Amino acid sequence: MKTLKPDTFKPRHFLWSFEGGVAQVTLNRPERKNPLTFESYAELGEMFRALNSCPEVKALVLTGAGGNFCSGGDVFEIIEPLTRRDMAGLLAFTRLTGDLVKAMRGCPQPVLAAVDGVCVGAGAIMAMASDLRLGTARSKTAFLFTRVGLAGCDMGACAILPRIIGQGRASDLLYSGRAIGGEEAERWGFYNRLVAPEALLDAALDWARELAAGPTFAHGITKTQLNAEWNVGLETAIEMEAQAQAICMQTQDFRRAFEAFRDKQKPHFEGN
Repeated sequence: MKTLKPDTFKPRHFLWSFEGGVAQVTLNRPERKNPLTFESYAELGEMFRALNSCPEVKALVLTGAGGNFCSGGDVFEIIEPLTRRDMAGLLAFTRLTGDLVKAMRGCPQPVLAAVDGVCVGAGAIMAMASDLRLGTARSKTAFLFTRVGLAGCDMGACAILPRIIGQGRASDLLYSGRAIGGEEAERWGFYNRLVAPEALLDAALDWARELAAGPTFAHGITKTQLNAEWNVGLETAIEMEAQAQAICMQTQDFRRAFEAFRDKQKPHFEGN
């Protein structure tokens, strides 16, 4: 999928809607708490990569149907077949799953995860890889890889999770595989906000609309720098941000913001 036309996009393995610059992706296997398959991993990764050349989409909400976010990889459609693969086949799968995280982090649009109910395994990873997370008190998040005899270092968890909640707390979750409730997850900083389950999707879409109404080119630069500055020193980071901000100052959105402030009006950003 090299190009994505948001008004006509019809994915096979999840639901898609688009309105006012905001896309909504809904994992839609509610009878199984929305597990992933080989095919849905691949299609999600292709979609997030295609967003790099889809300026119509300015923000994206990722959620699940039926009161749950995602139960991870499907036990019978993924886990069982993996027990019969050789090392080359296993590595092809783990690289496929990691590519989804790369694609989520690599797209310029802010990705908001709206999480209710079960959010475990690869579901917890997708929430982690999102830029912002909205949860509910009844949500249960678990990086449960050790519960099935695997390491906690899956799909970038050892790199990303400590940066969100801290090294000690990430170690707790990745070694134990235990589930963390919504209120504890918010205290730890995994969730930016908690809302009532019935208000979750509306709150996420409202937040996405706020972002979509902002300077979307600049948002893309912010996301790029959040990724890039993980591995550089302070002096390099400051120089990188100086260059990035100078680029943003060449945009028409920067001029629009000044003119709106001058005229005591609210700026109308157009992403250029």
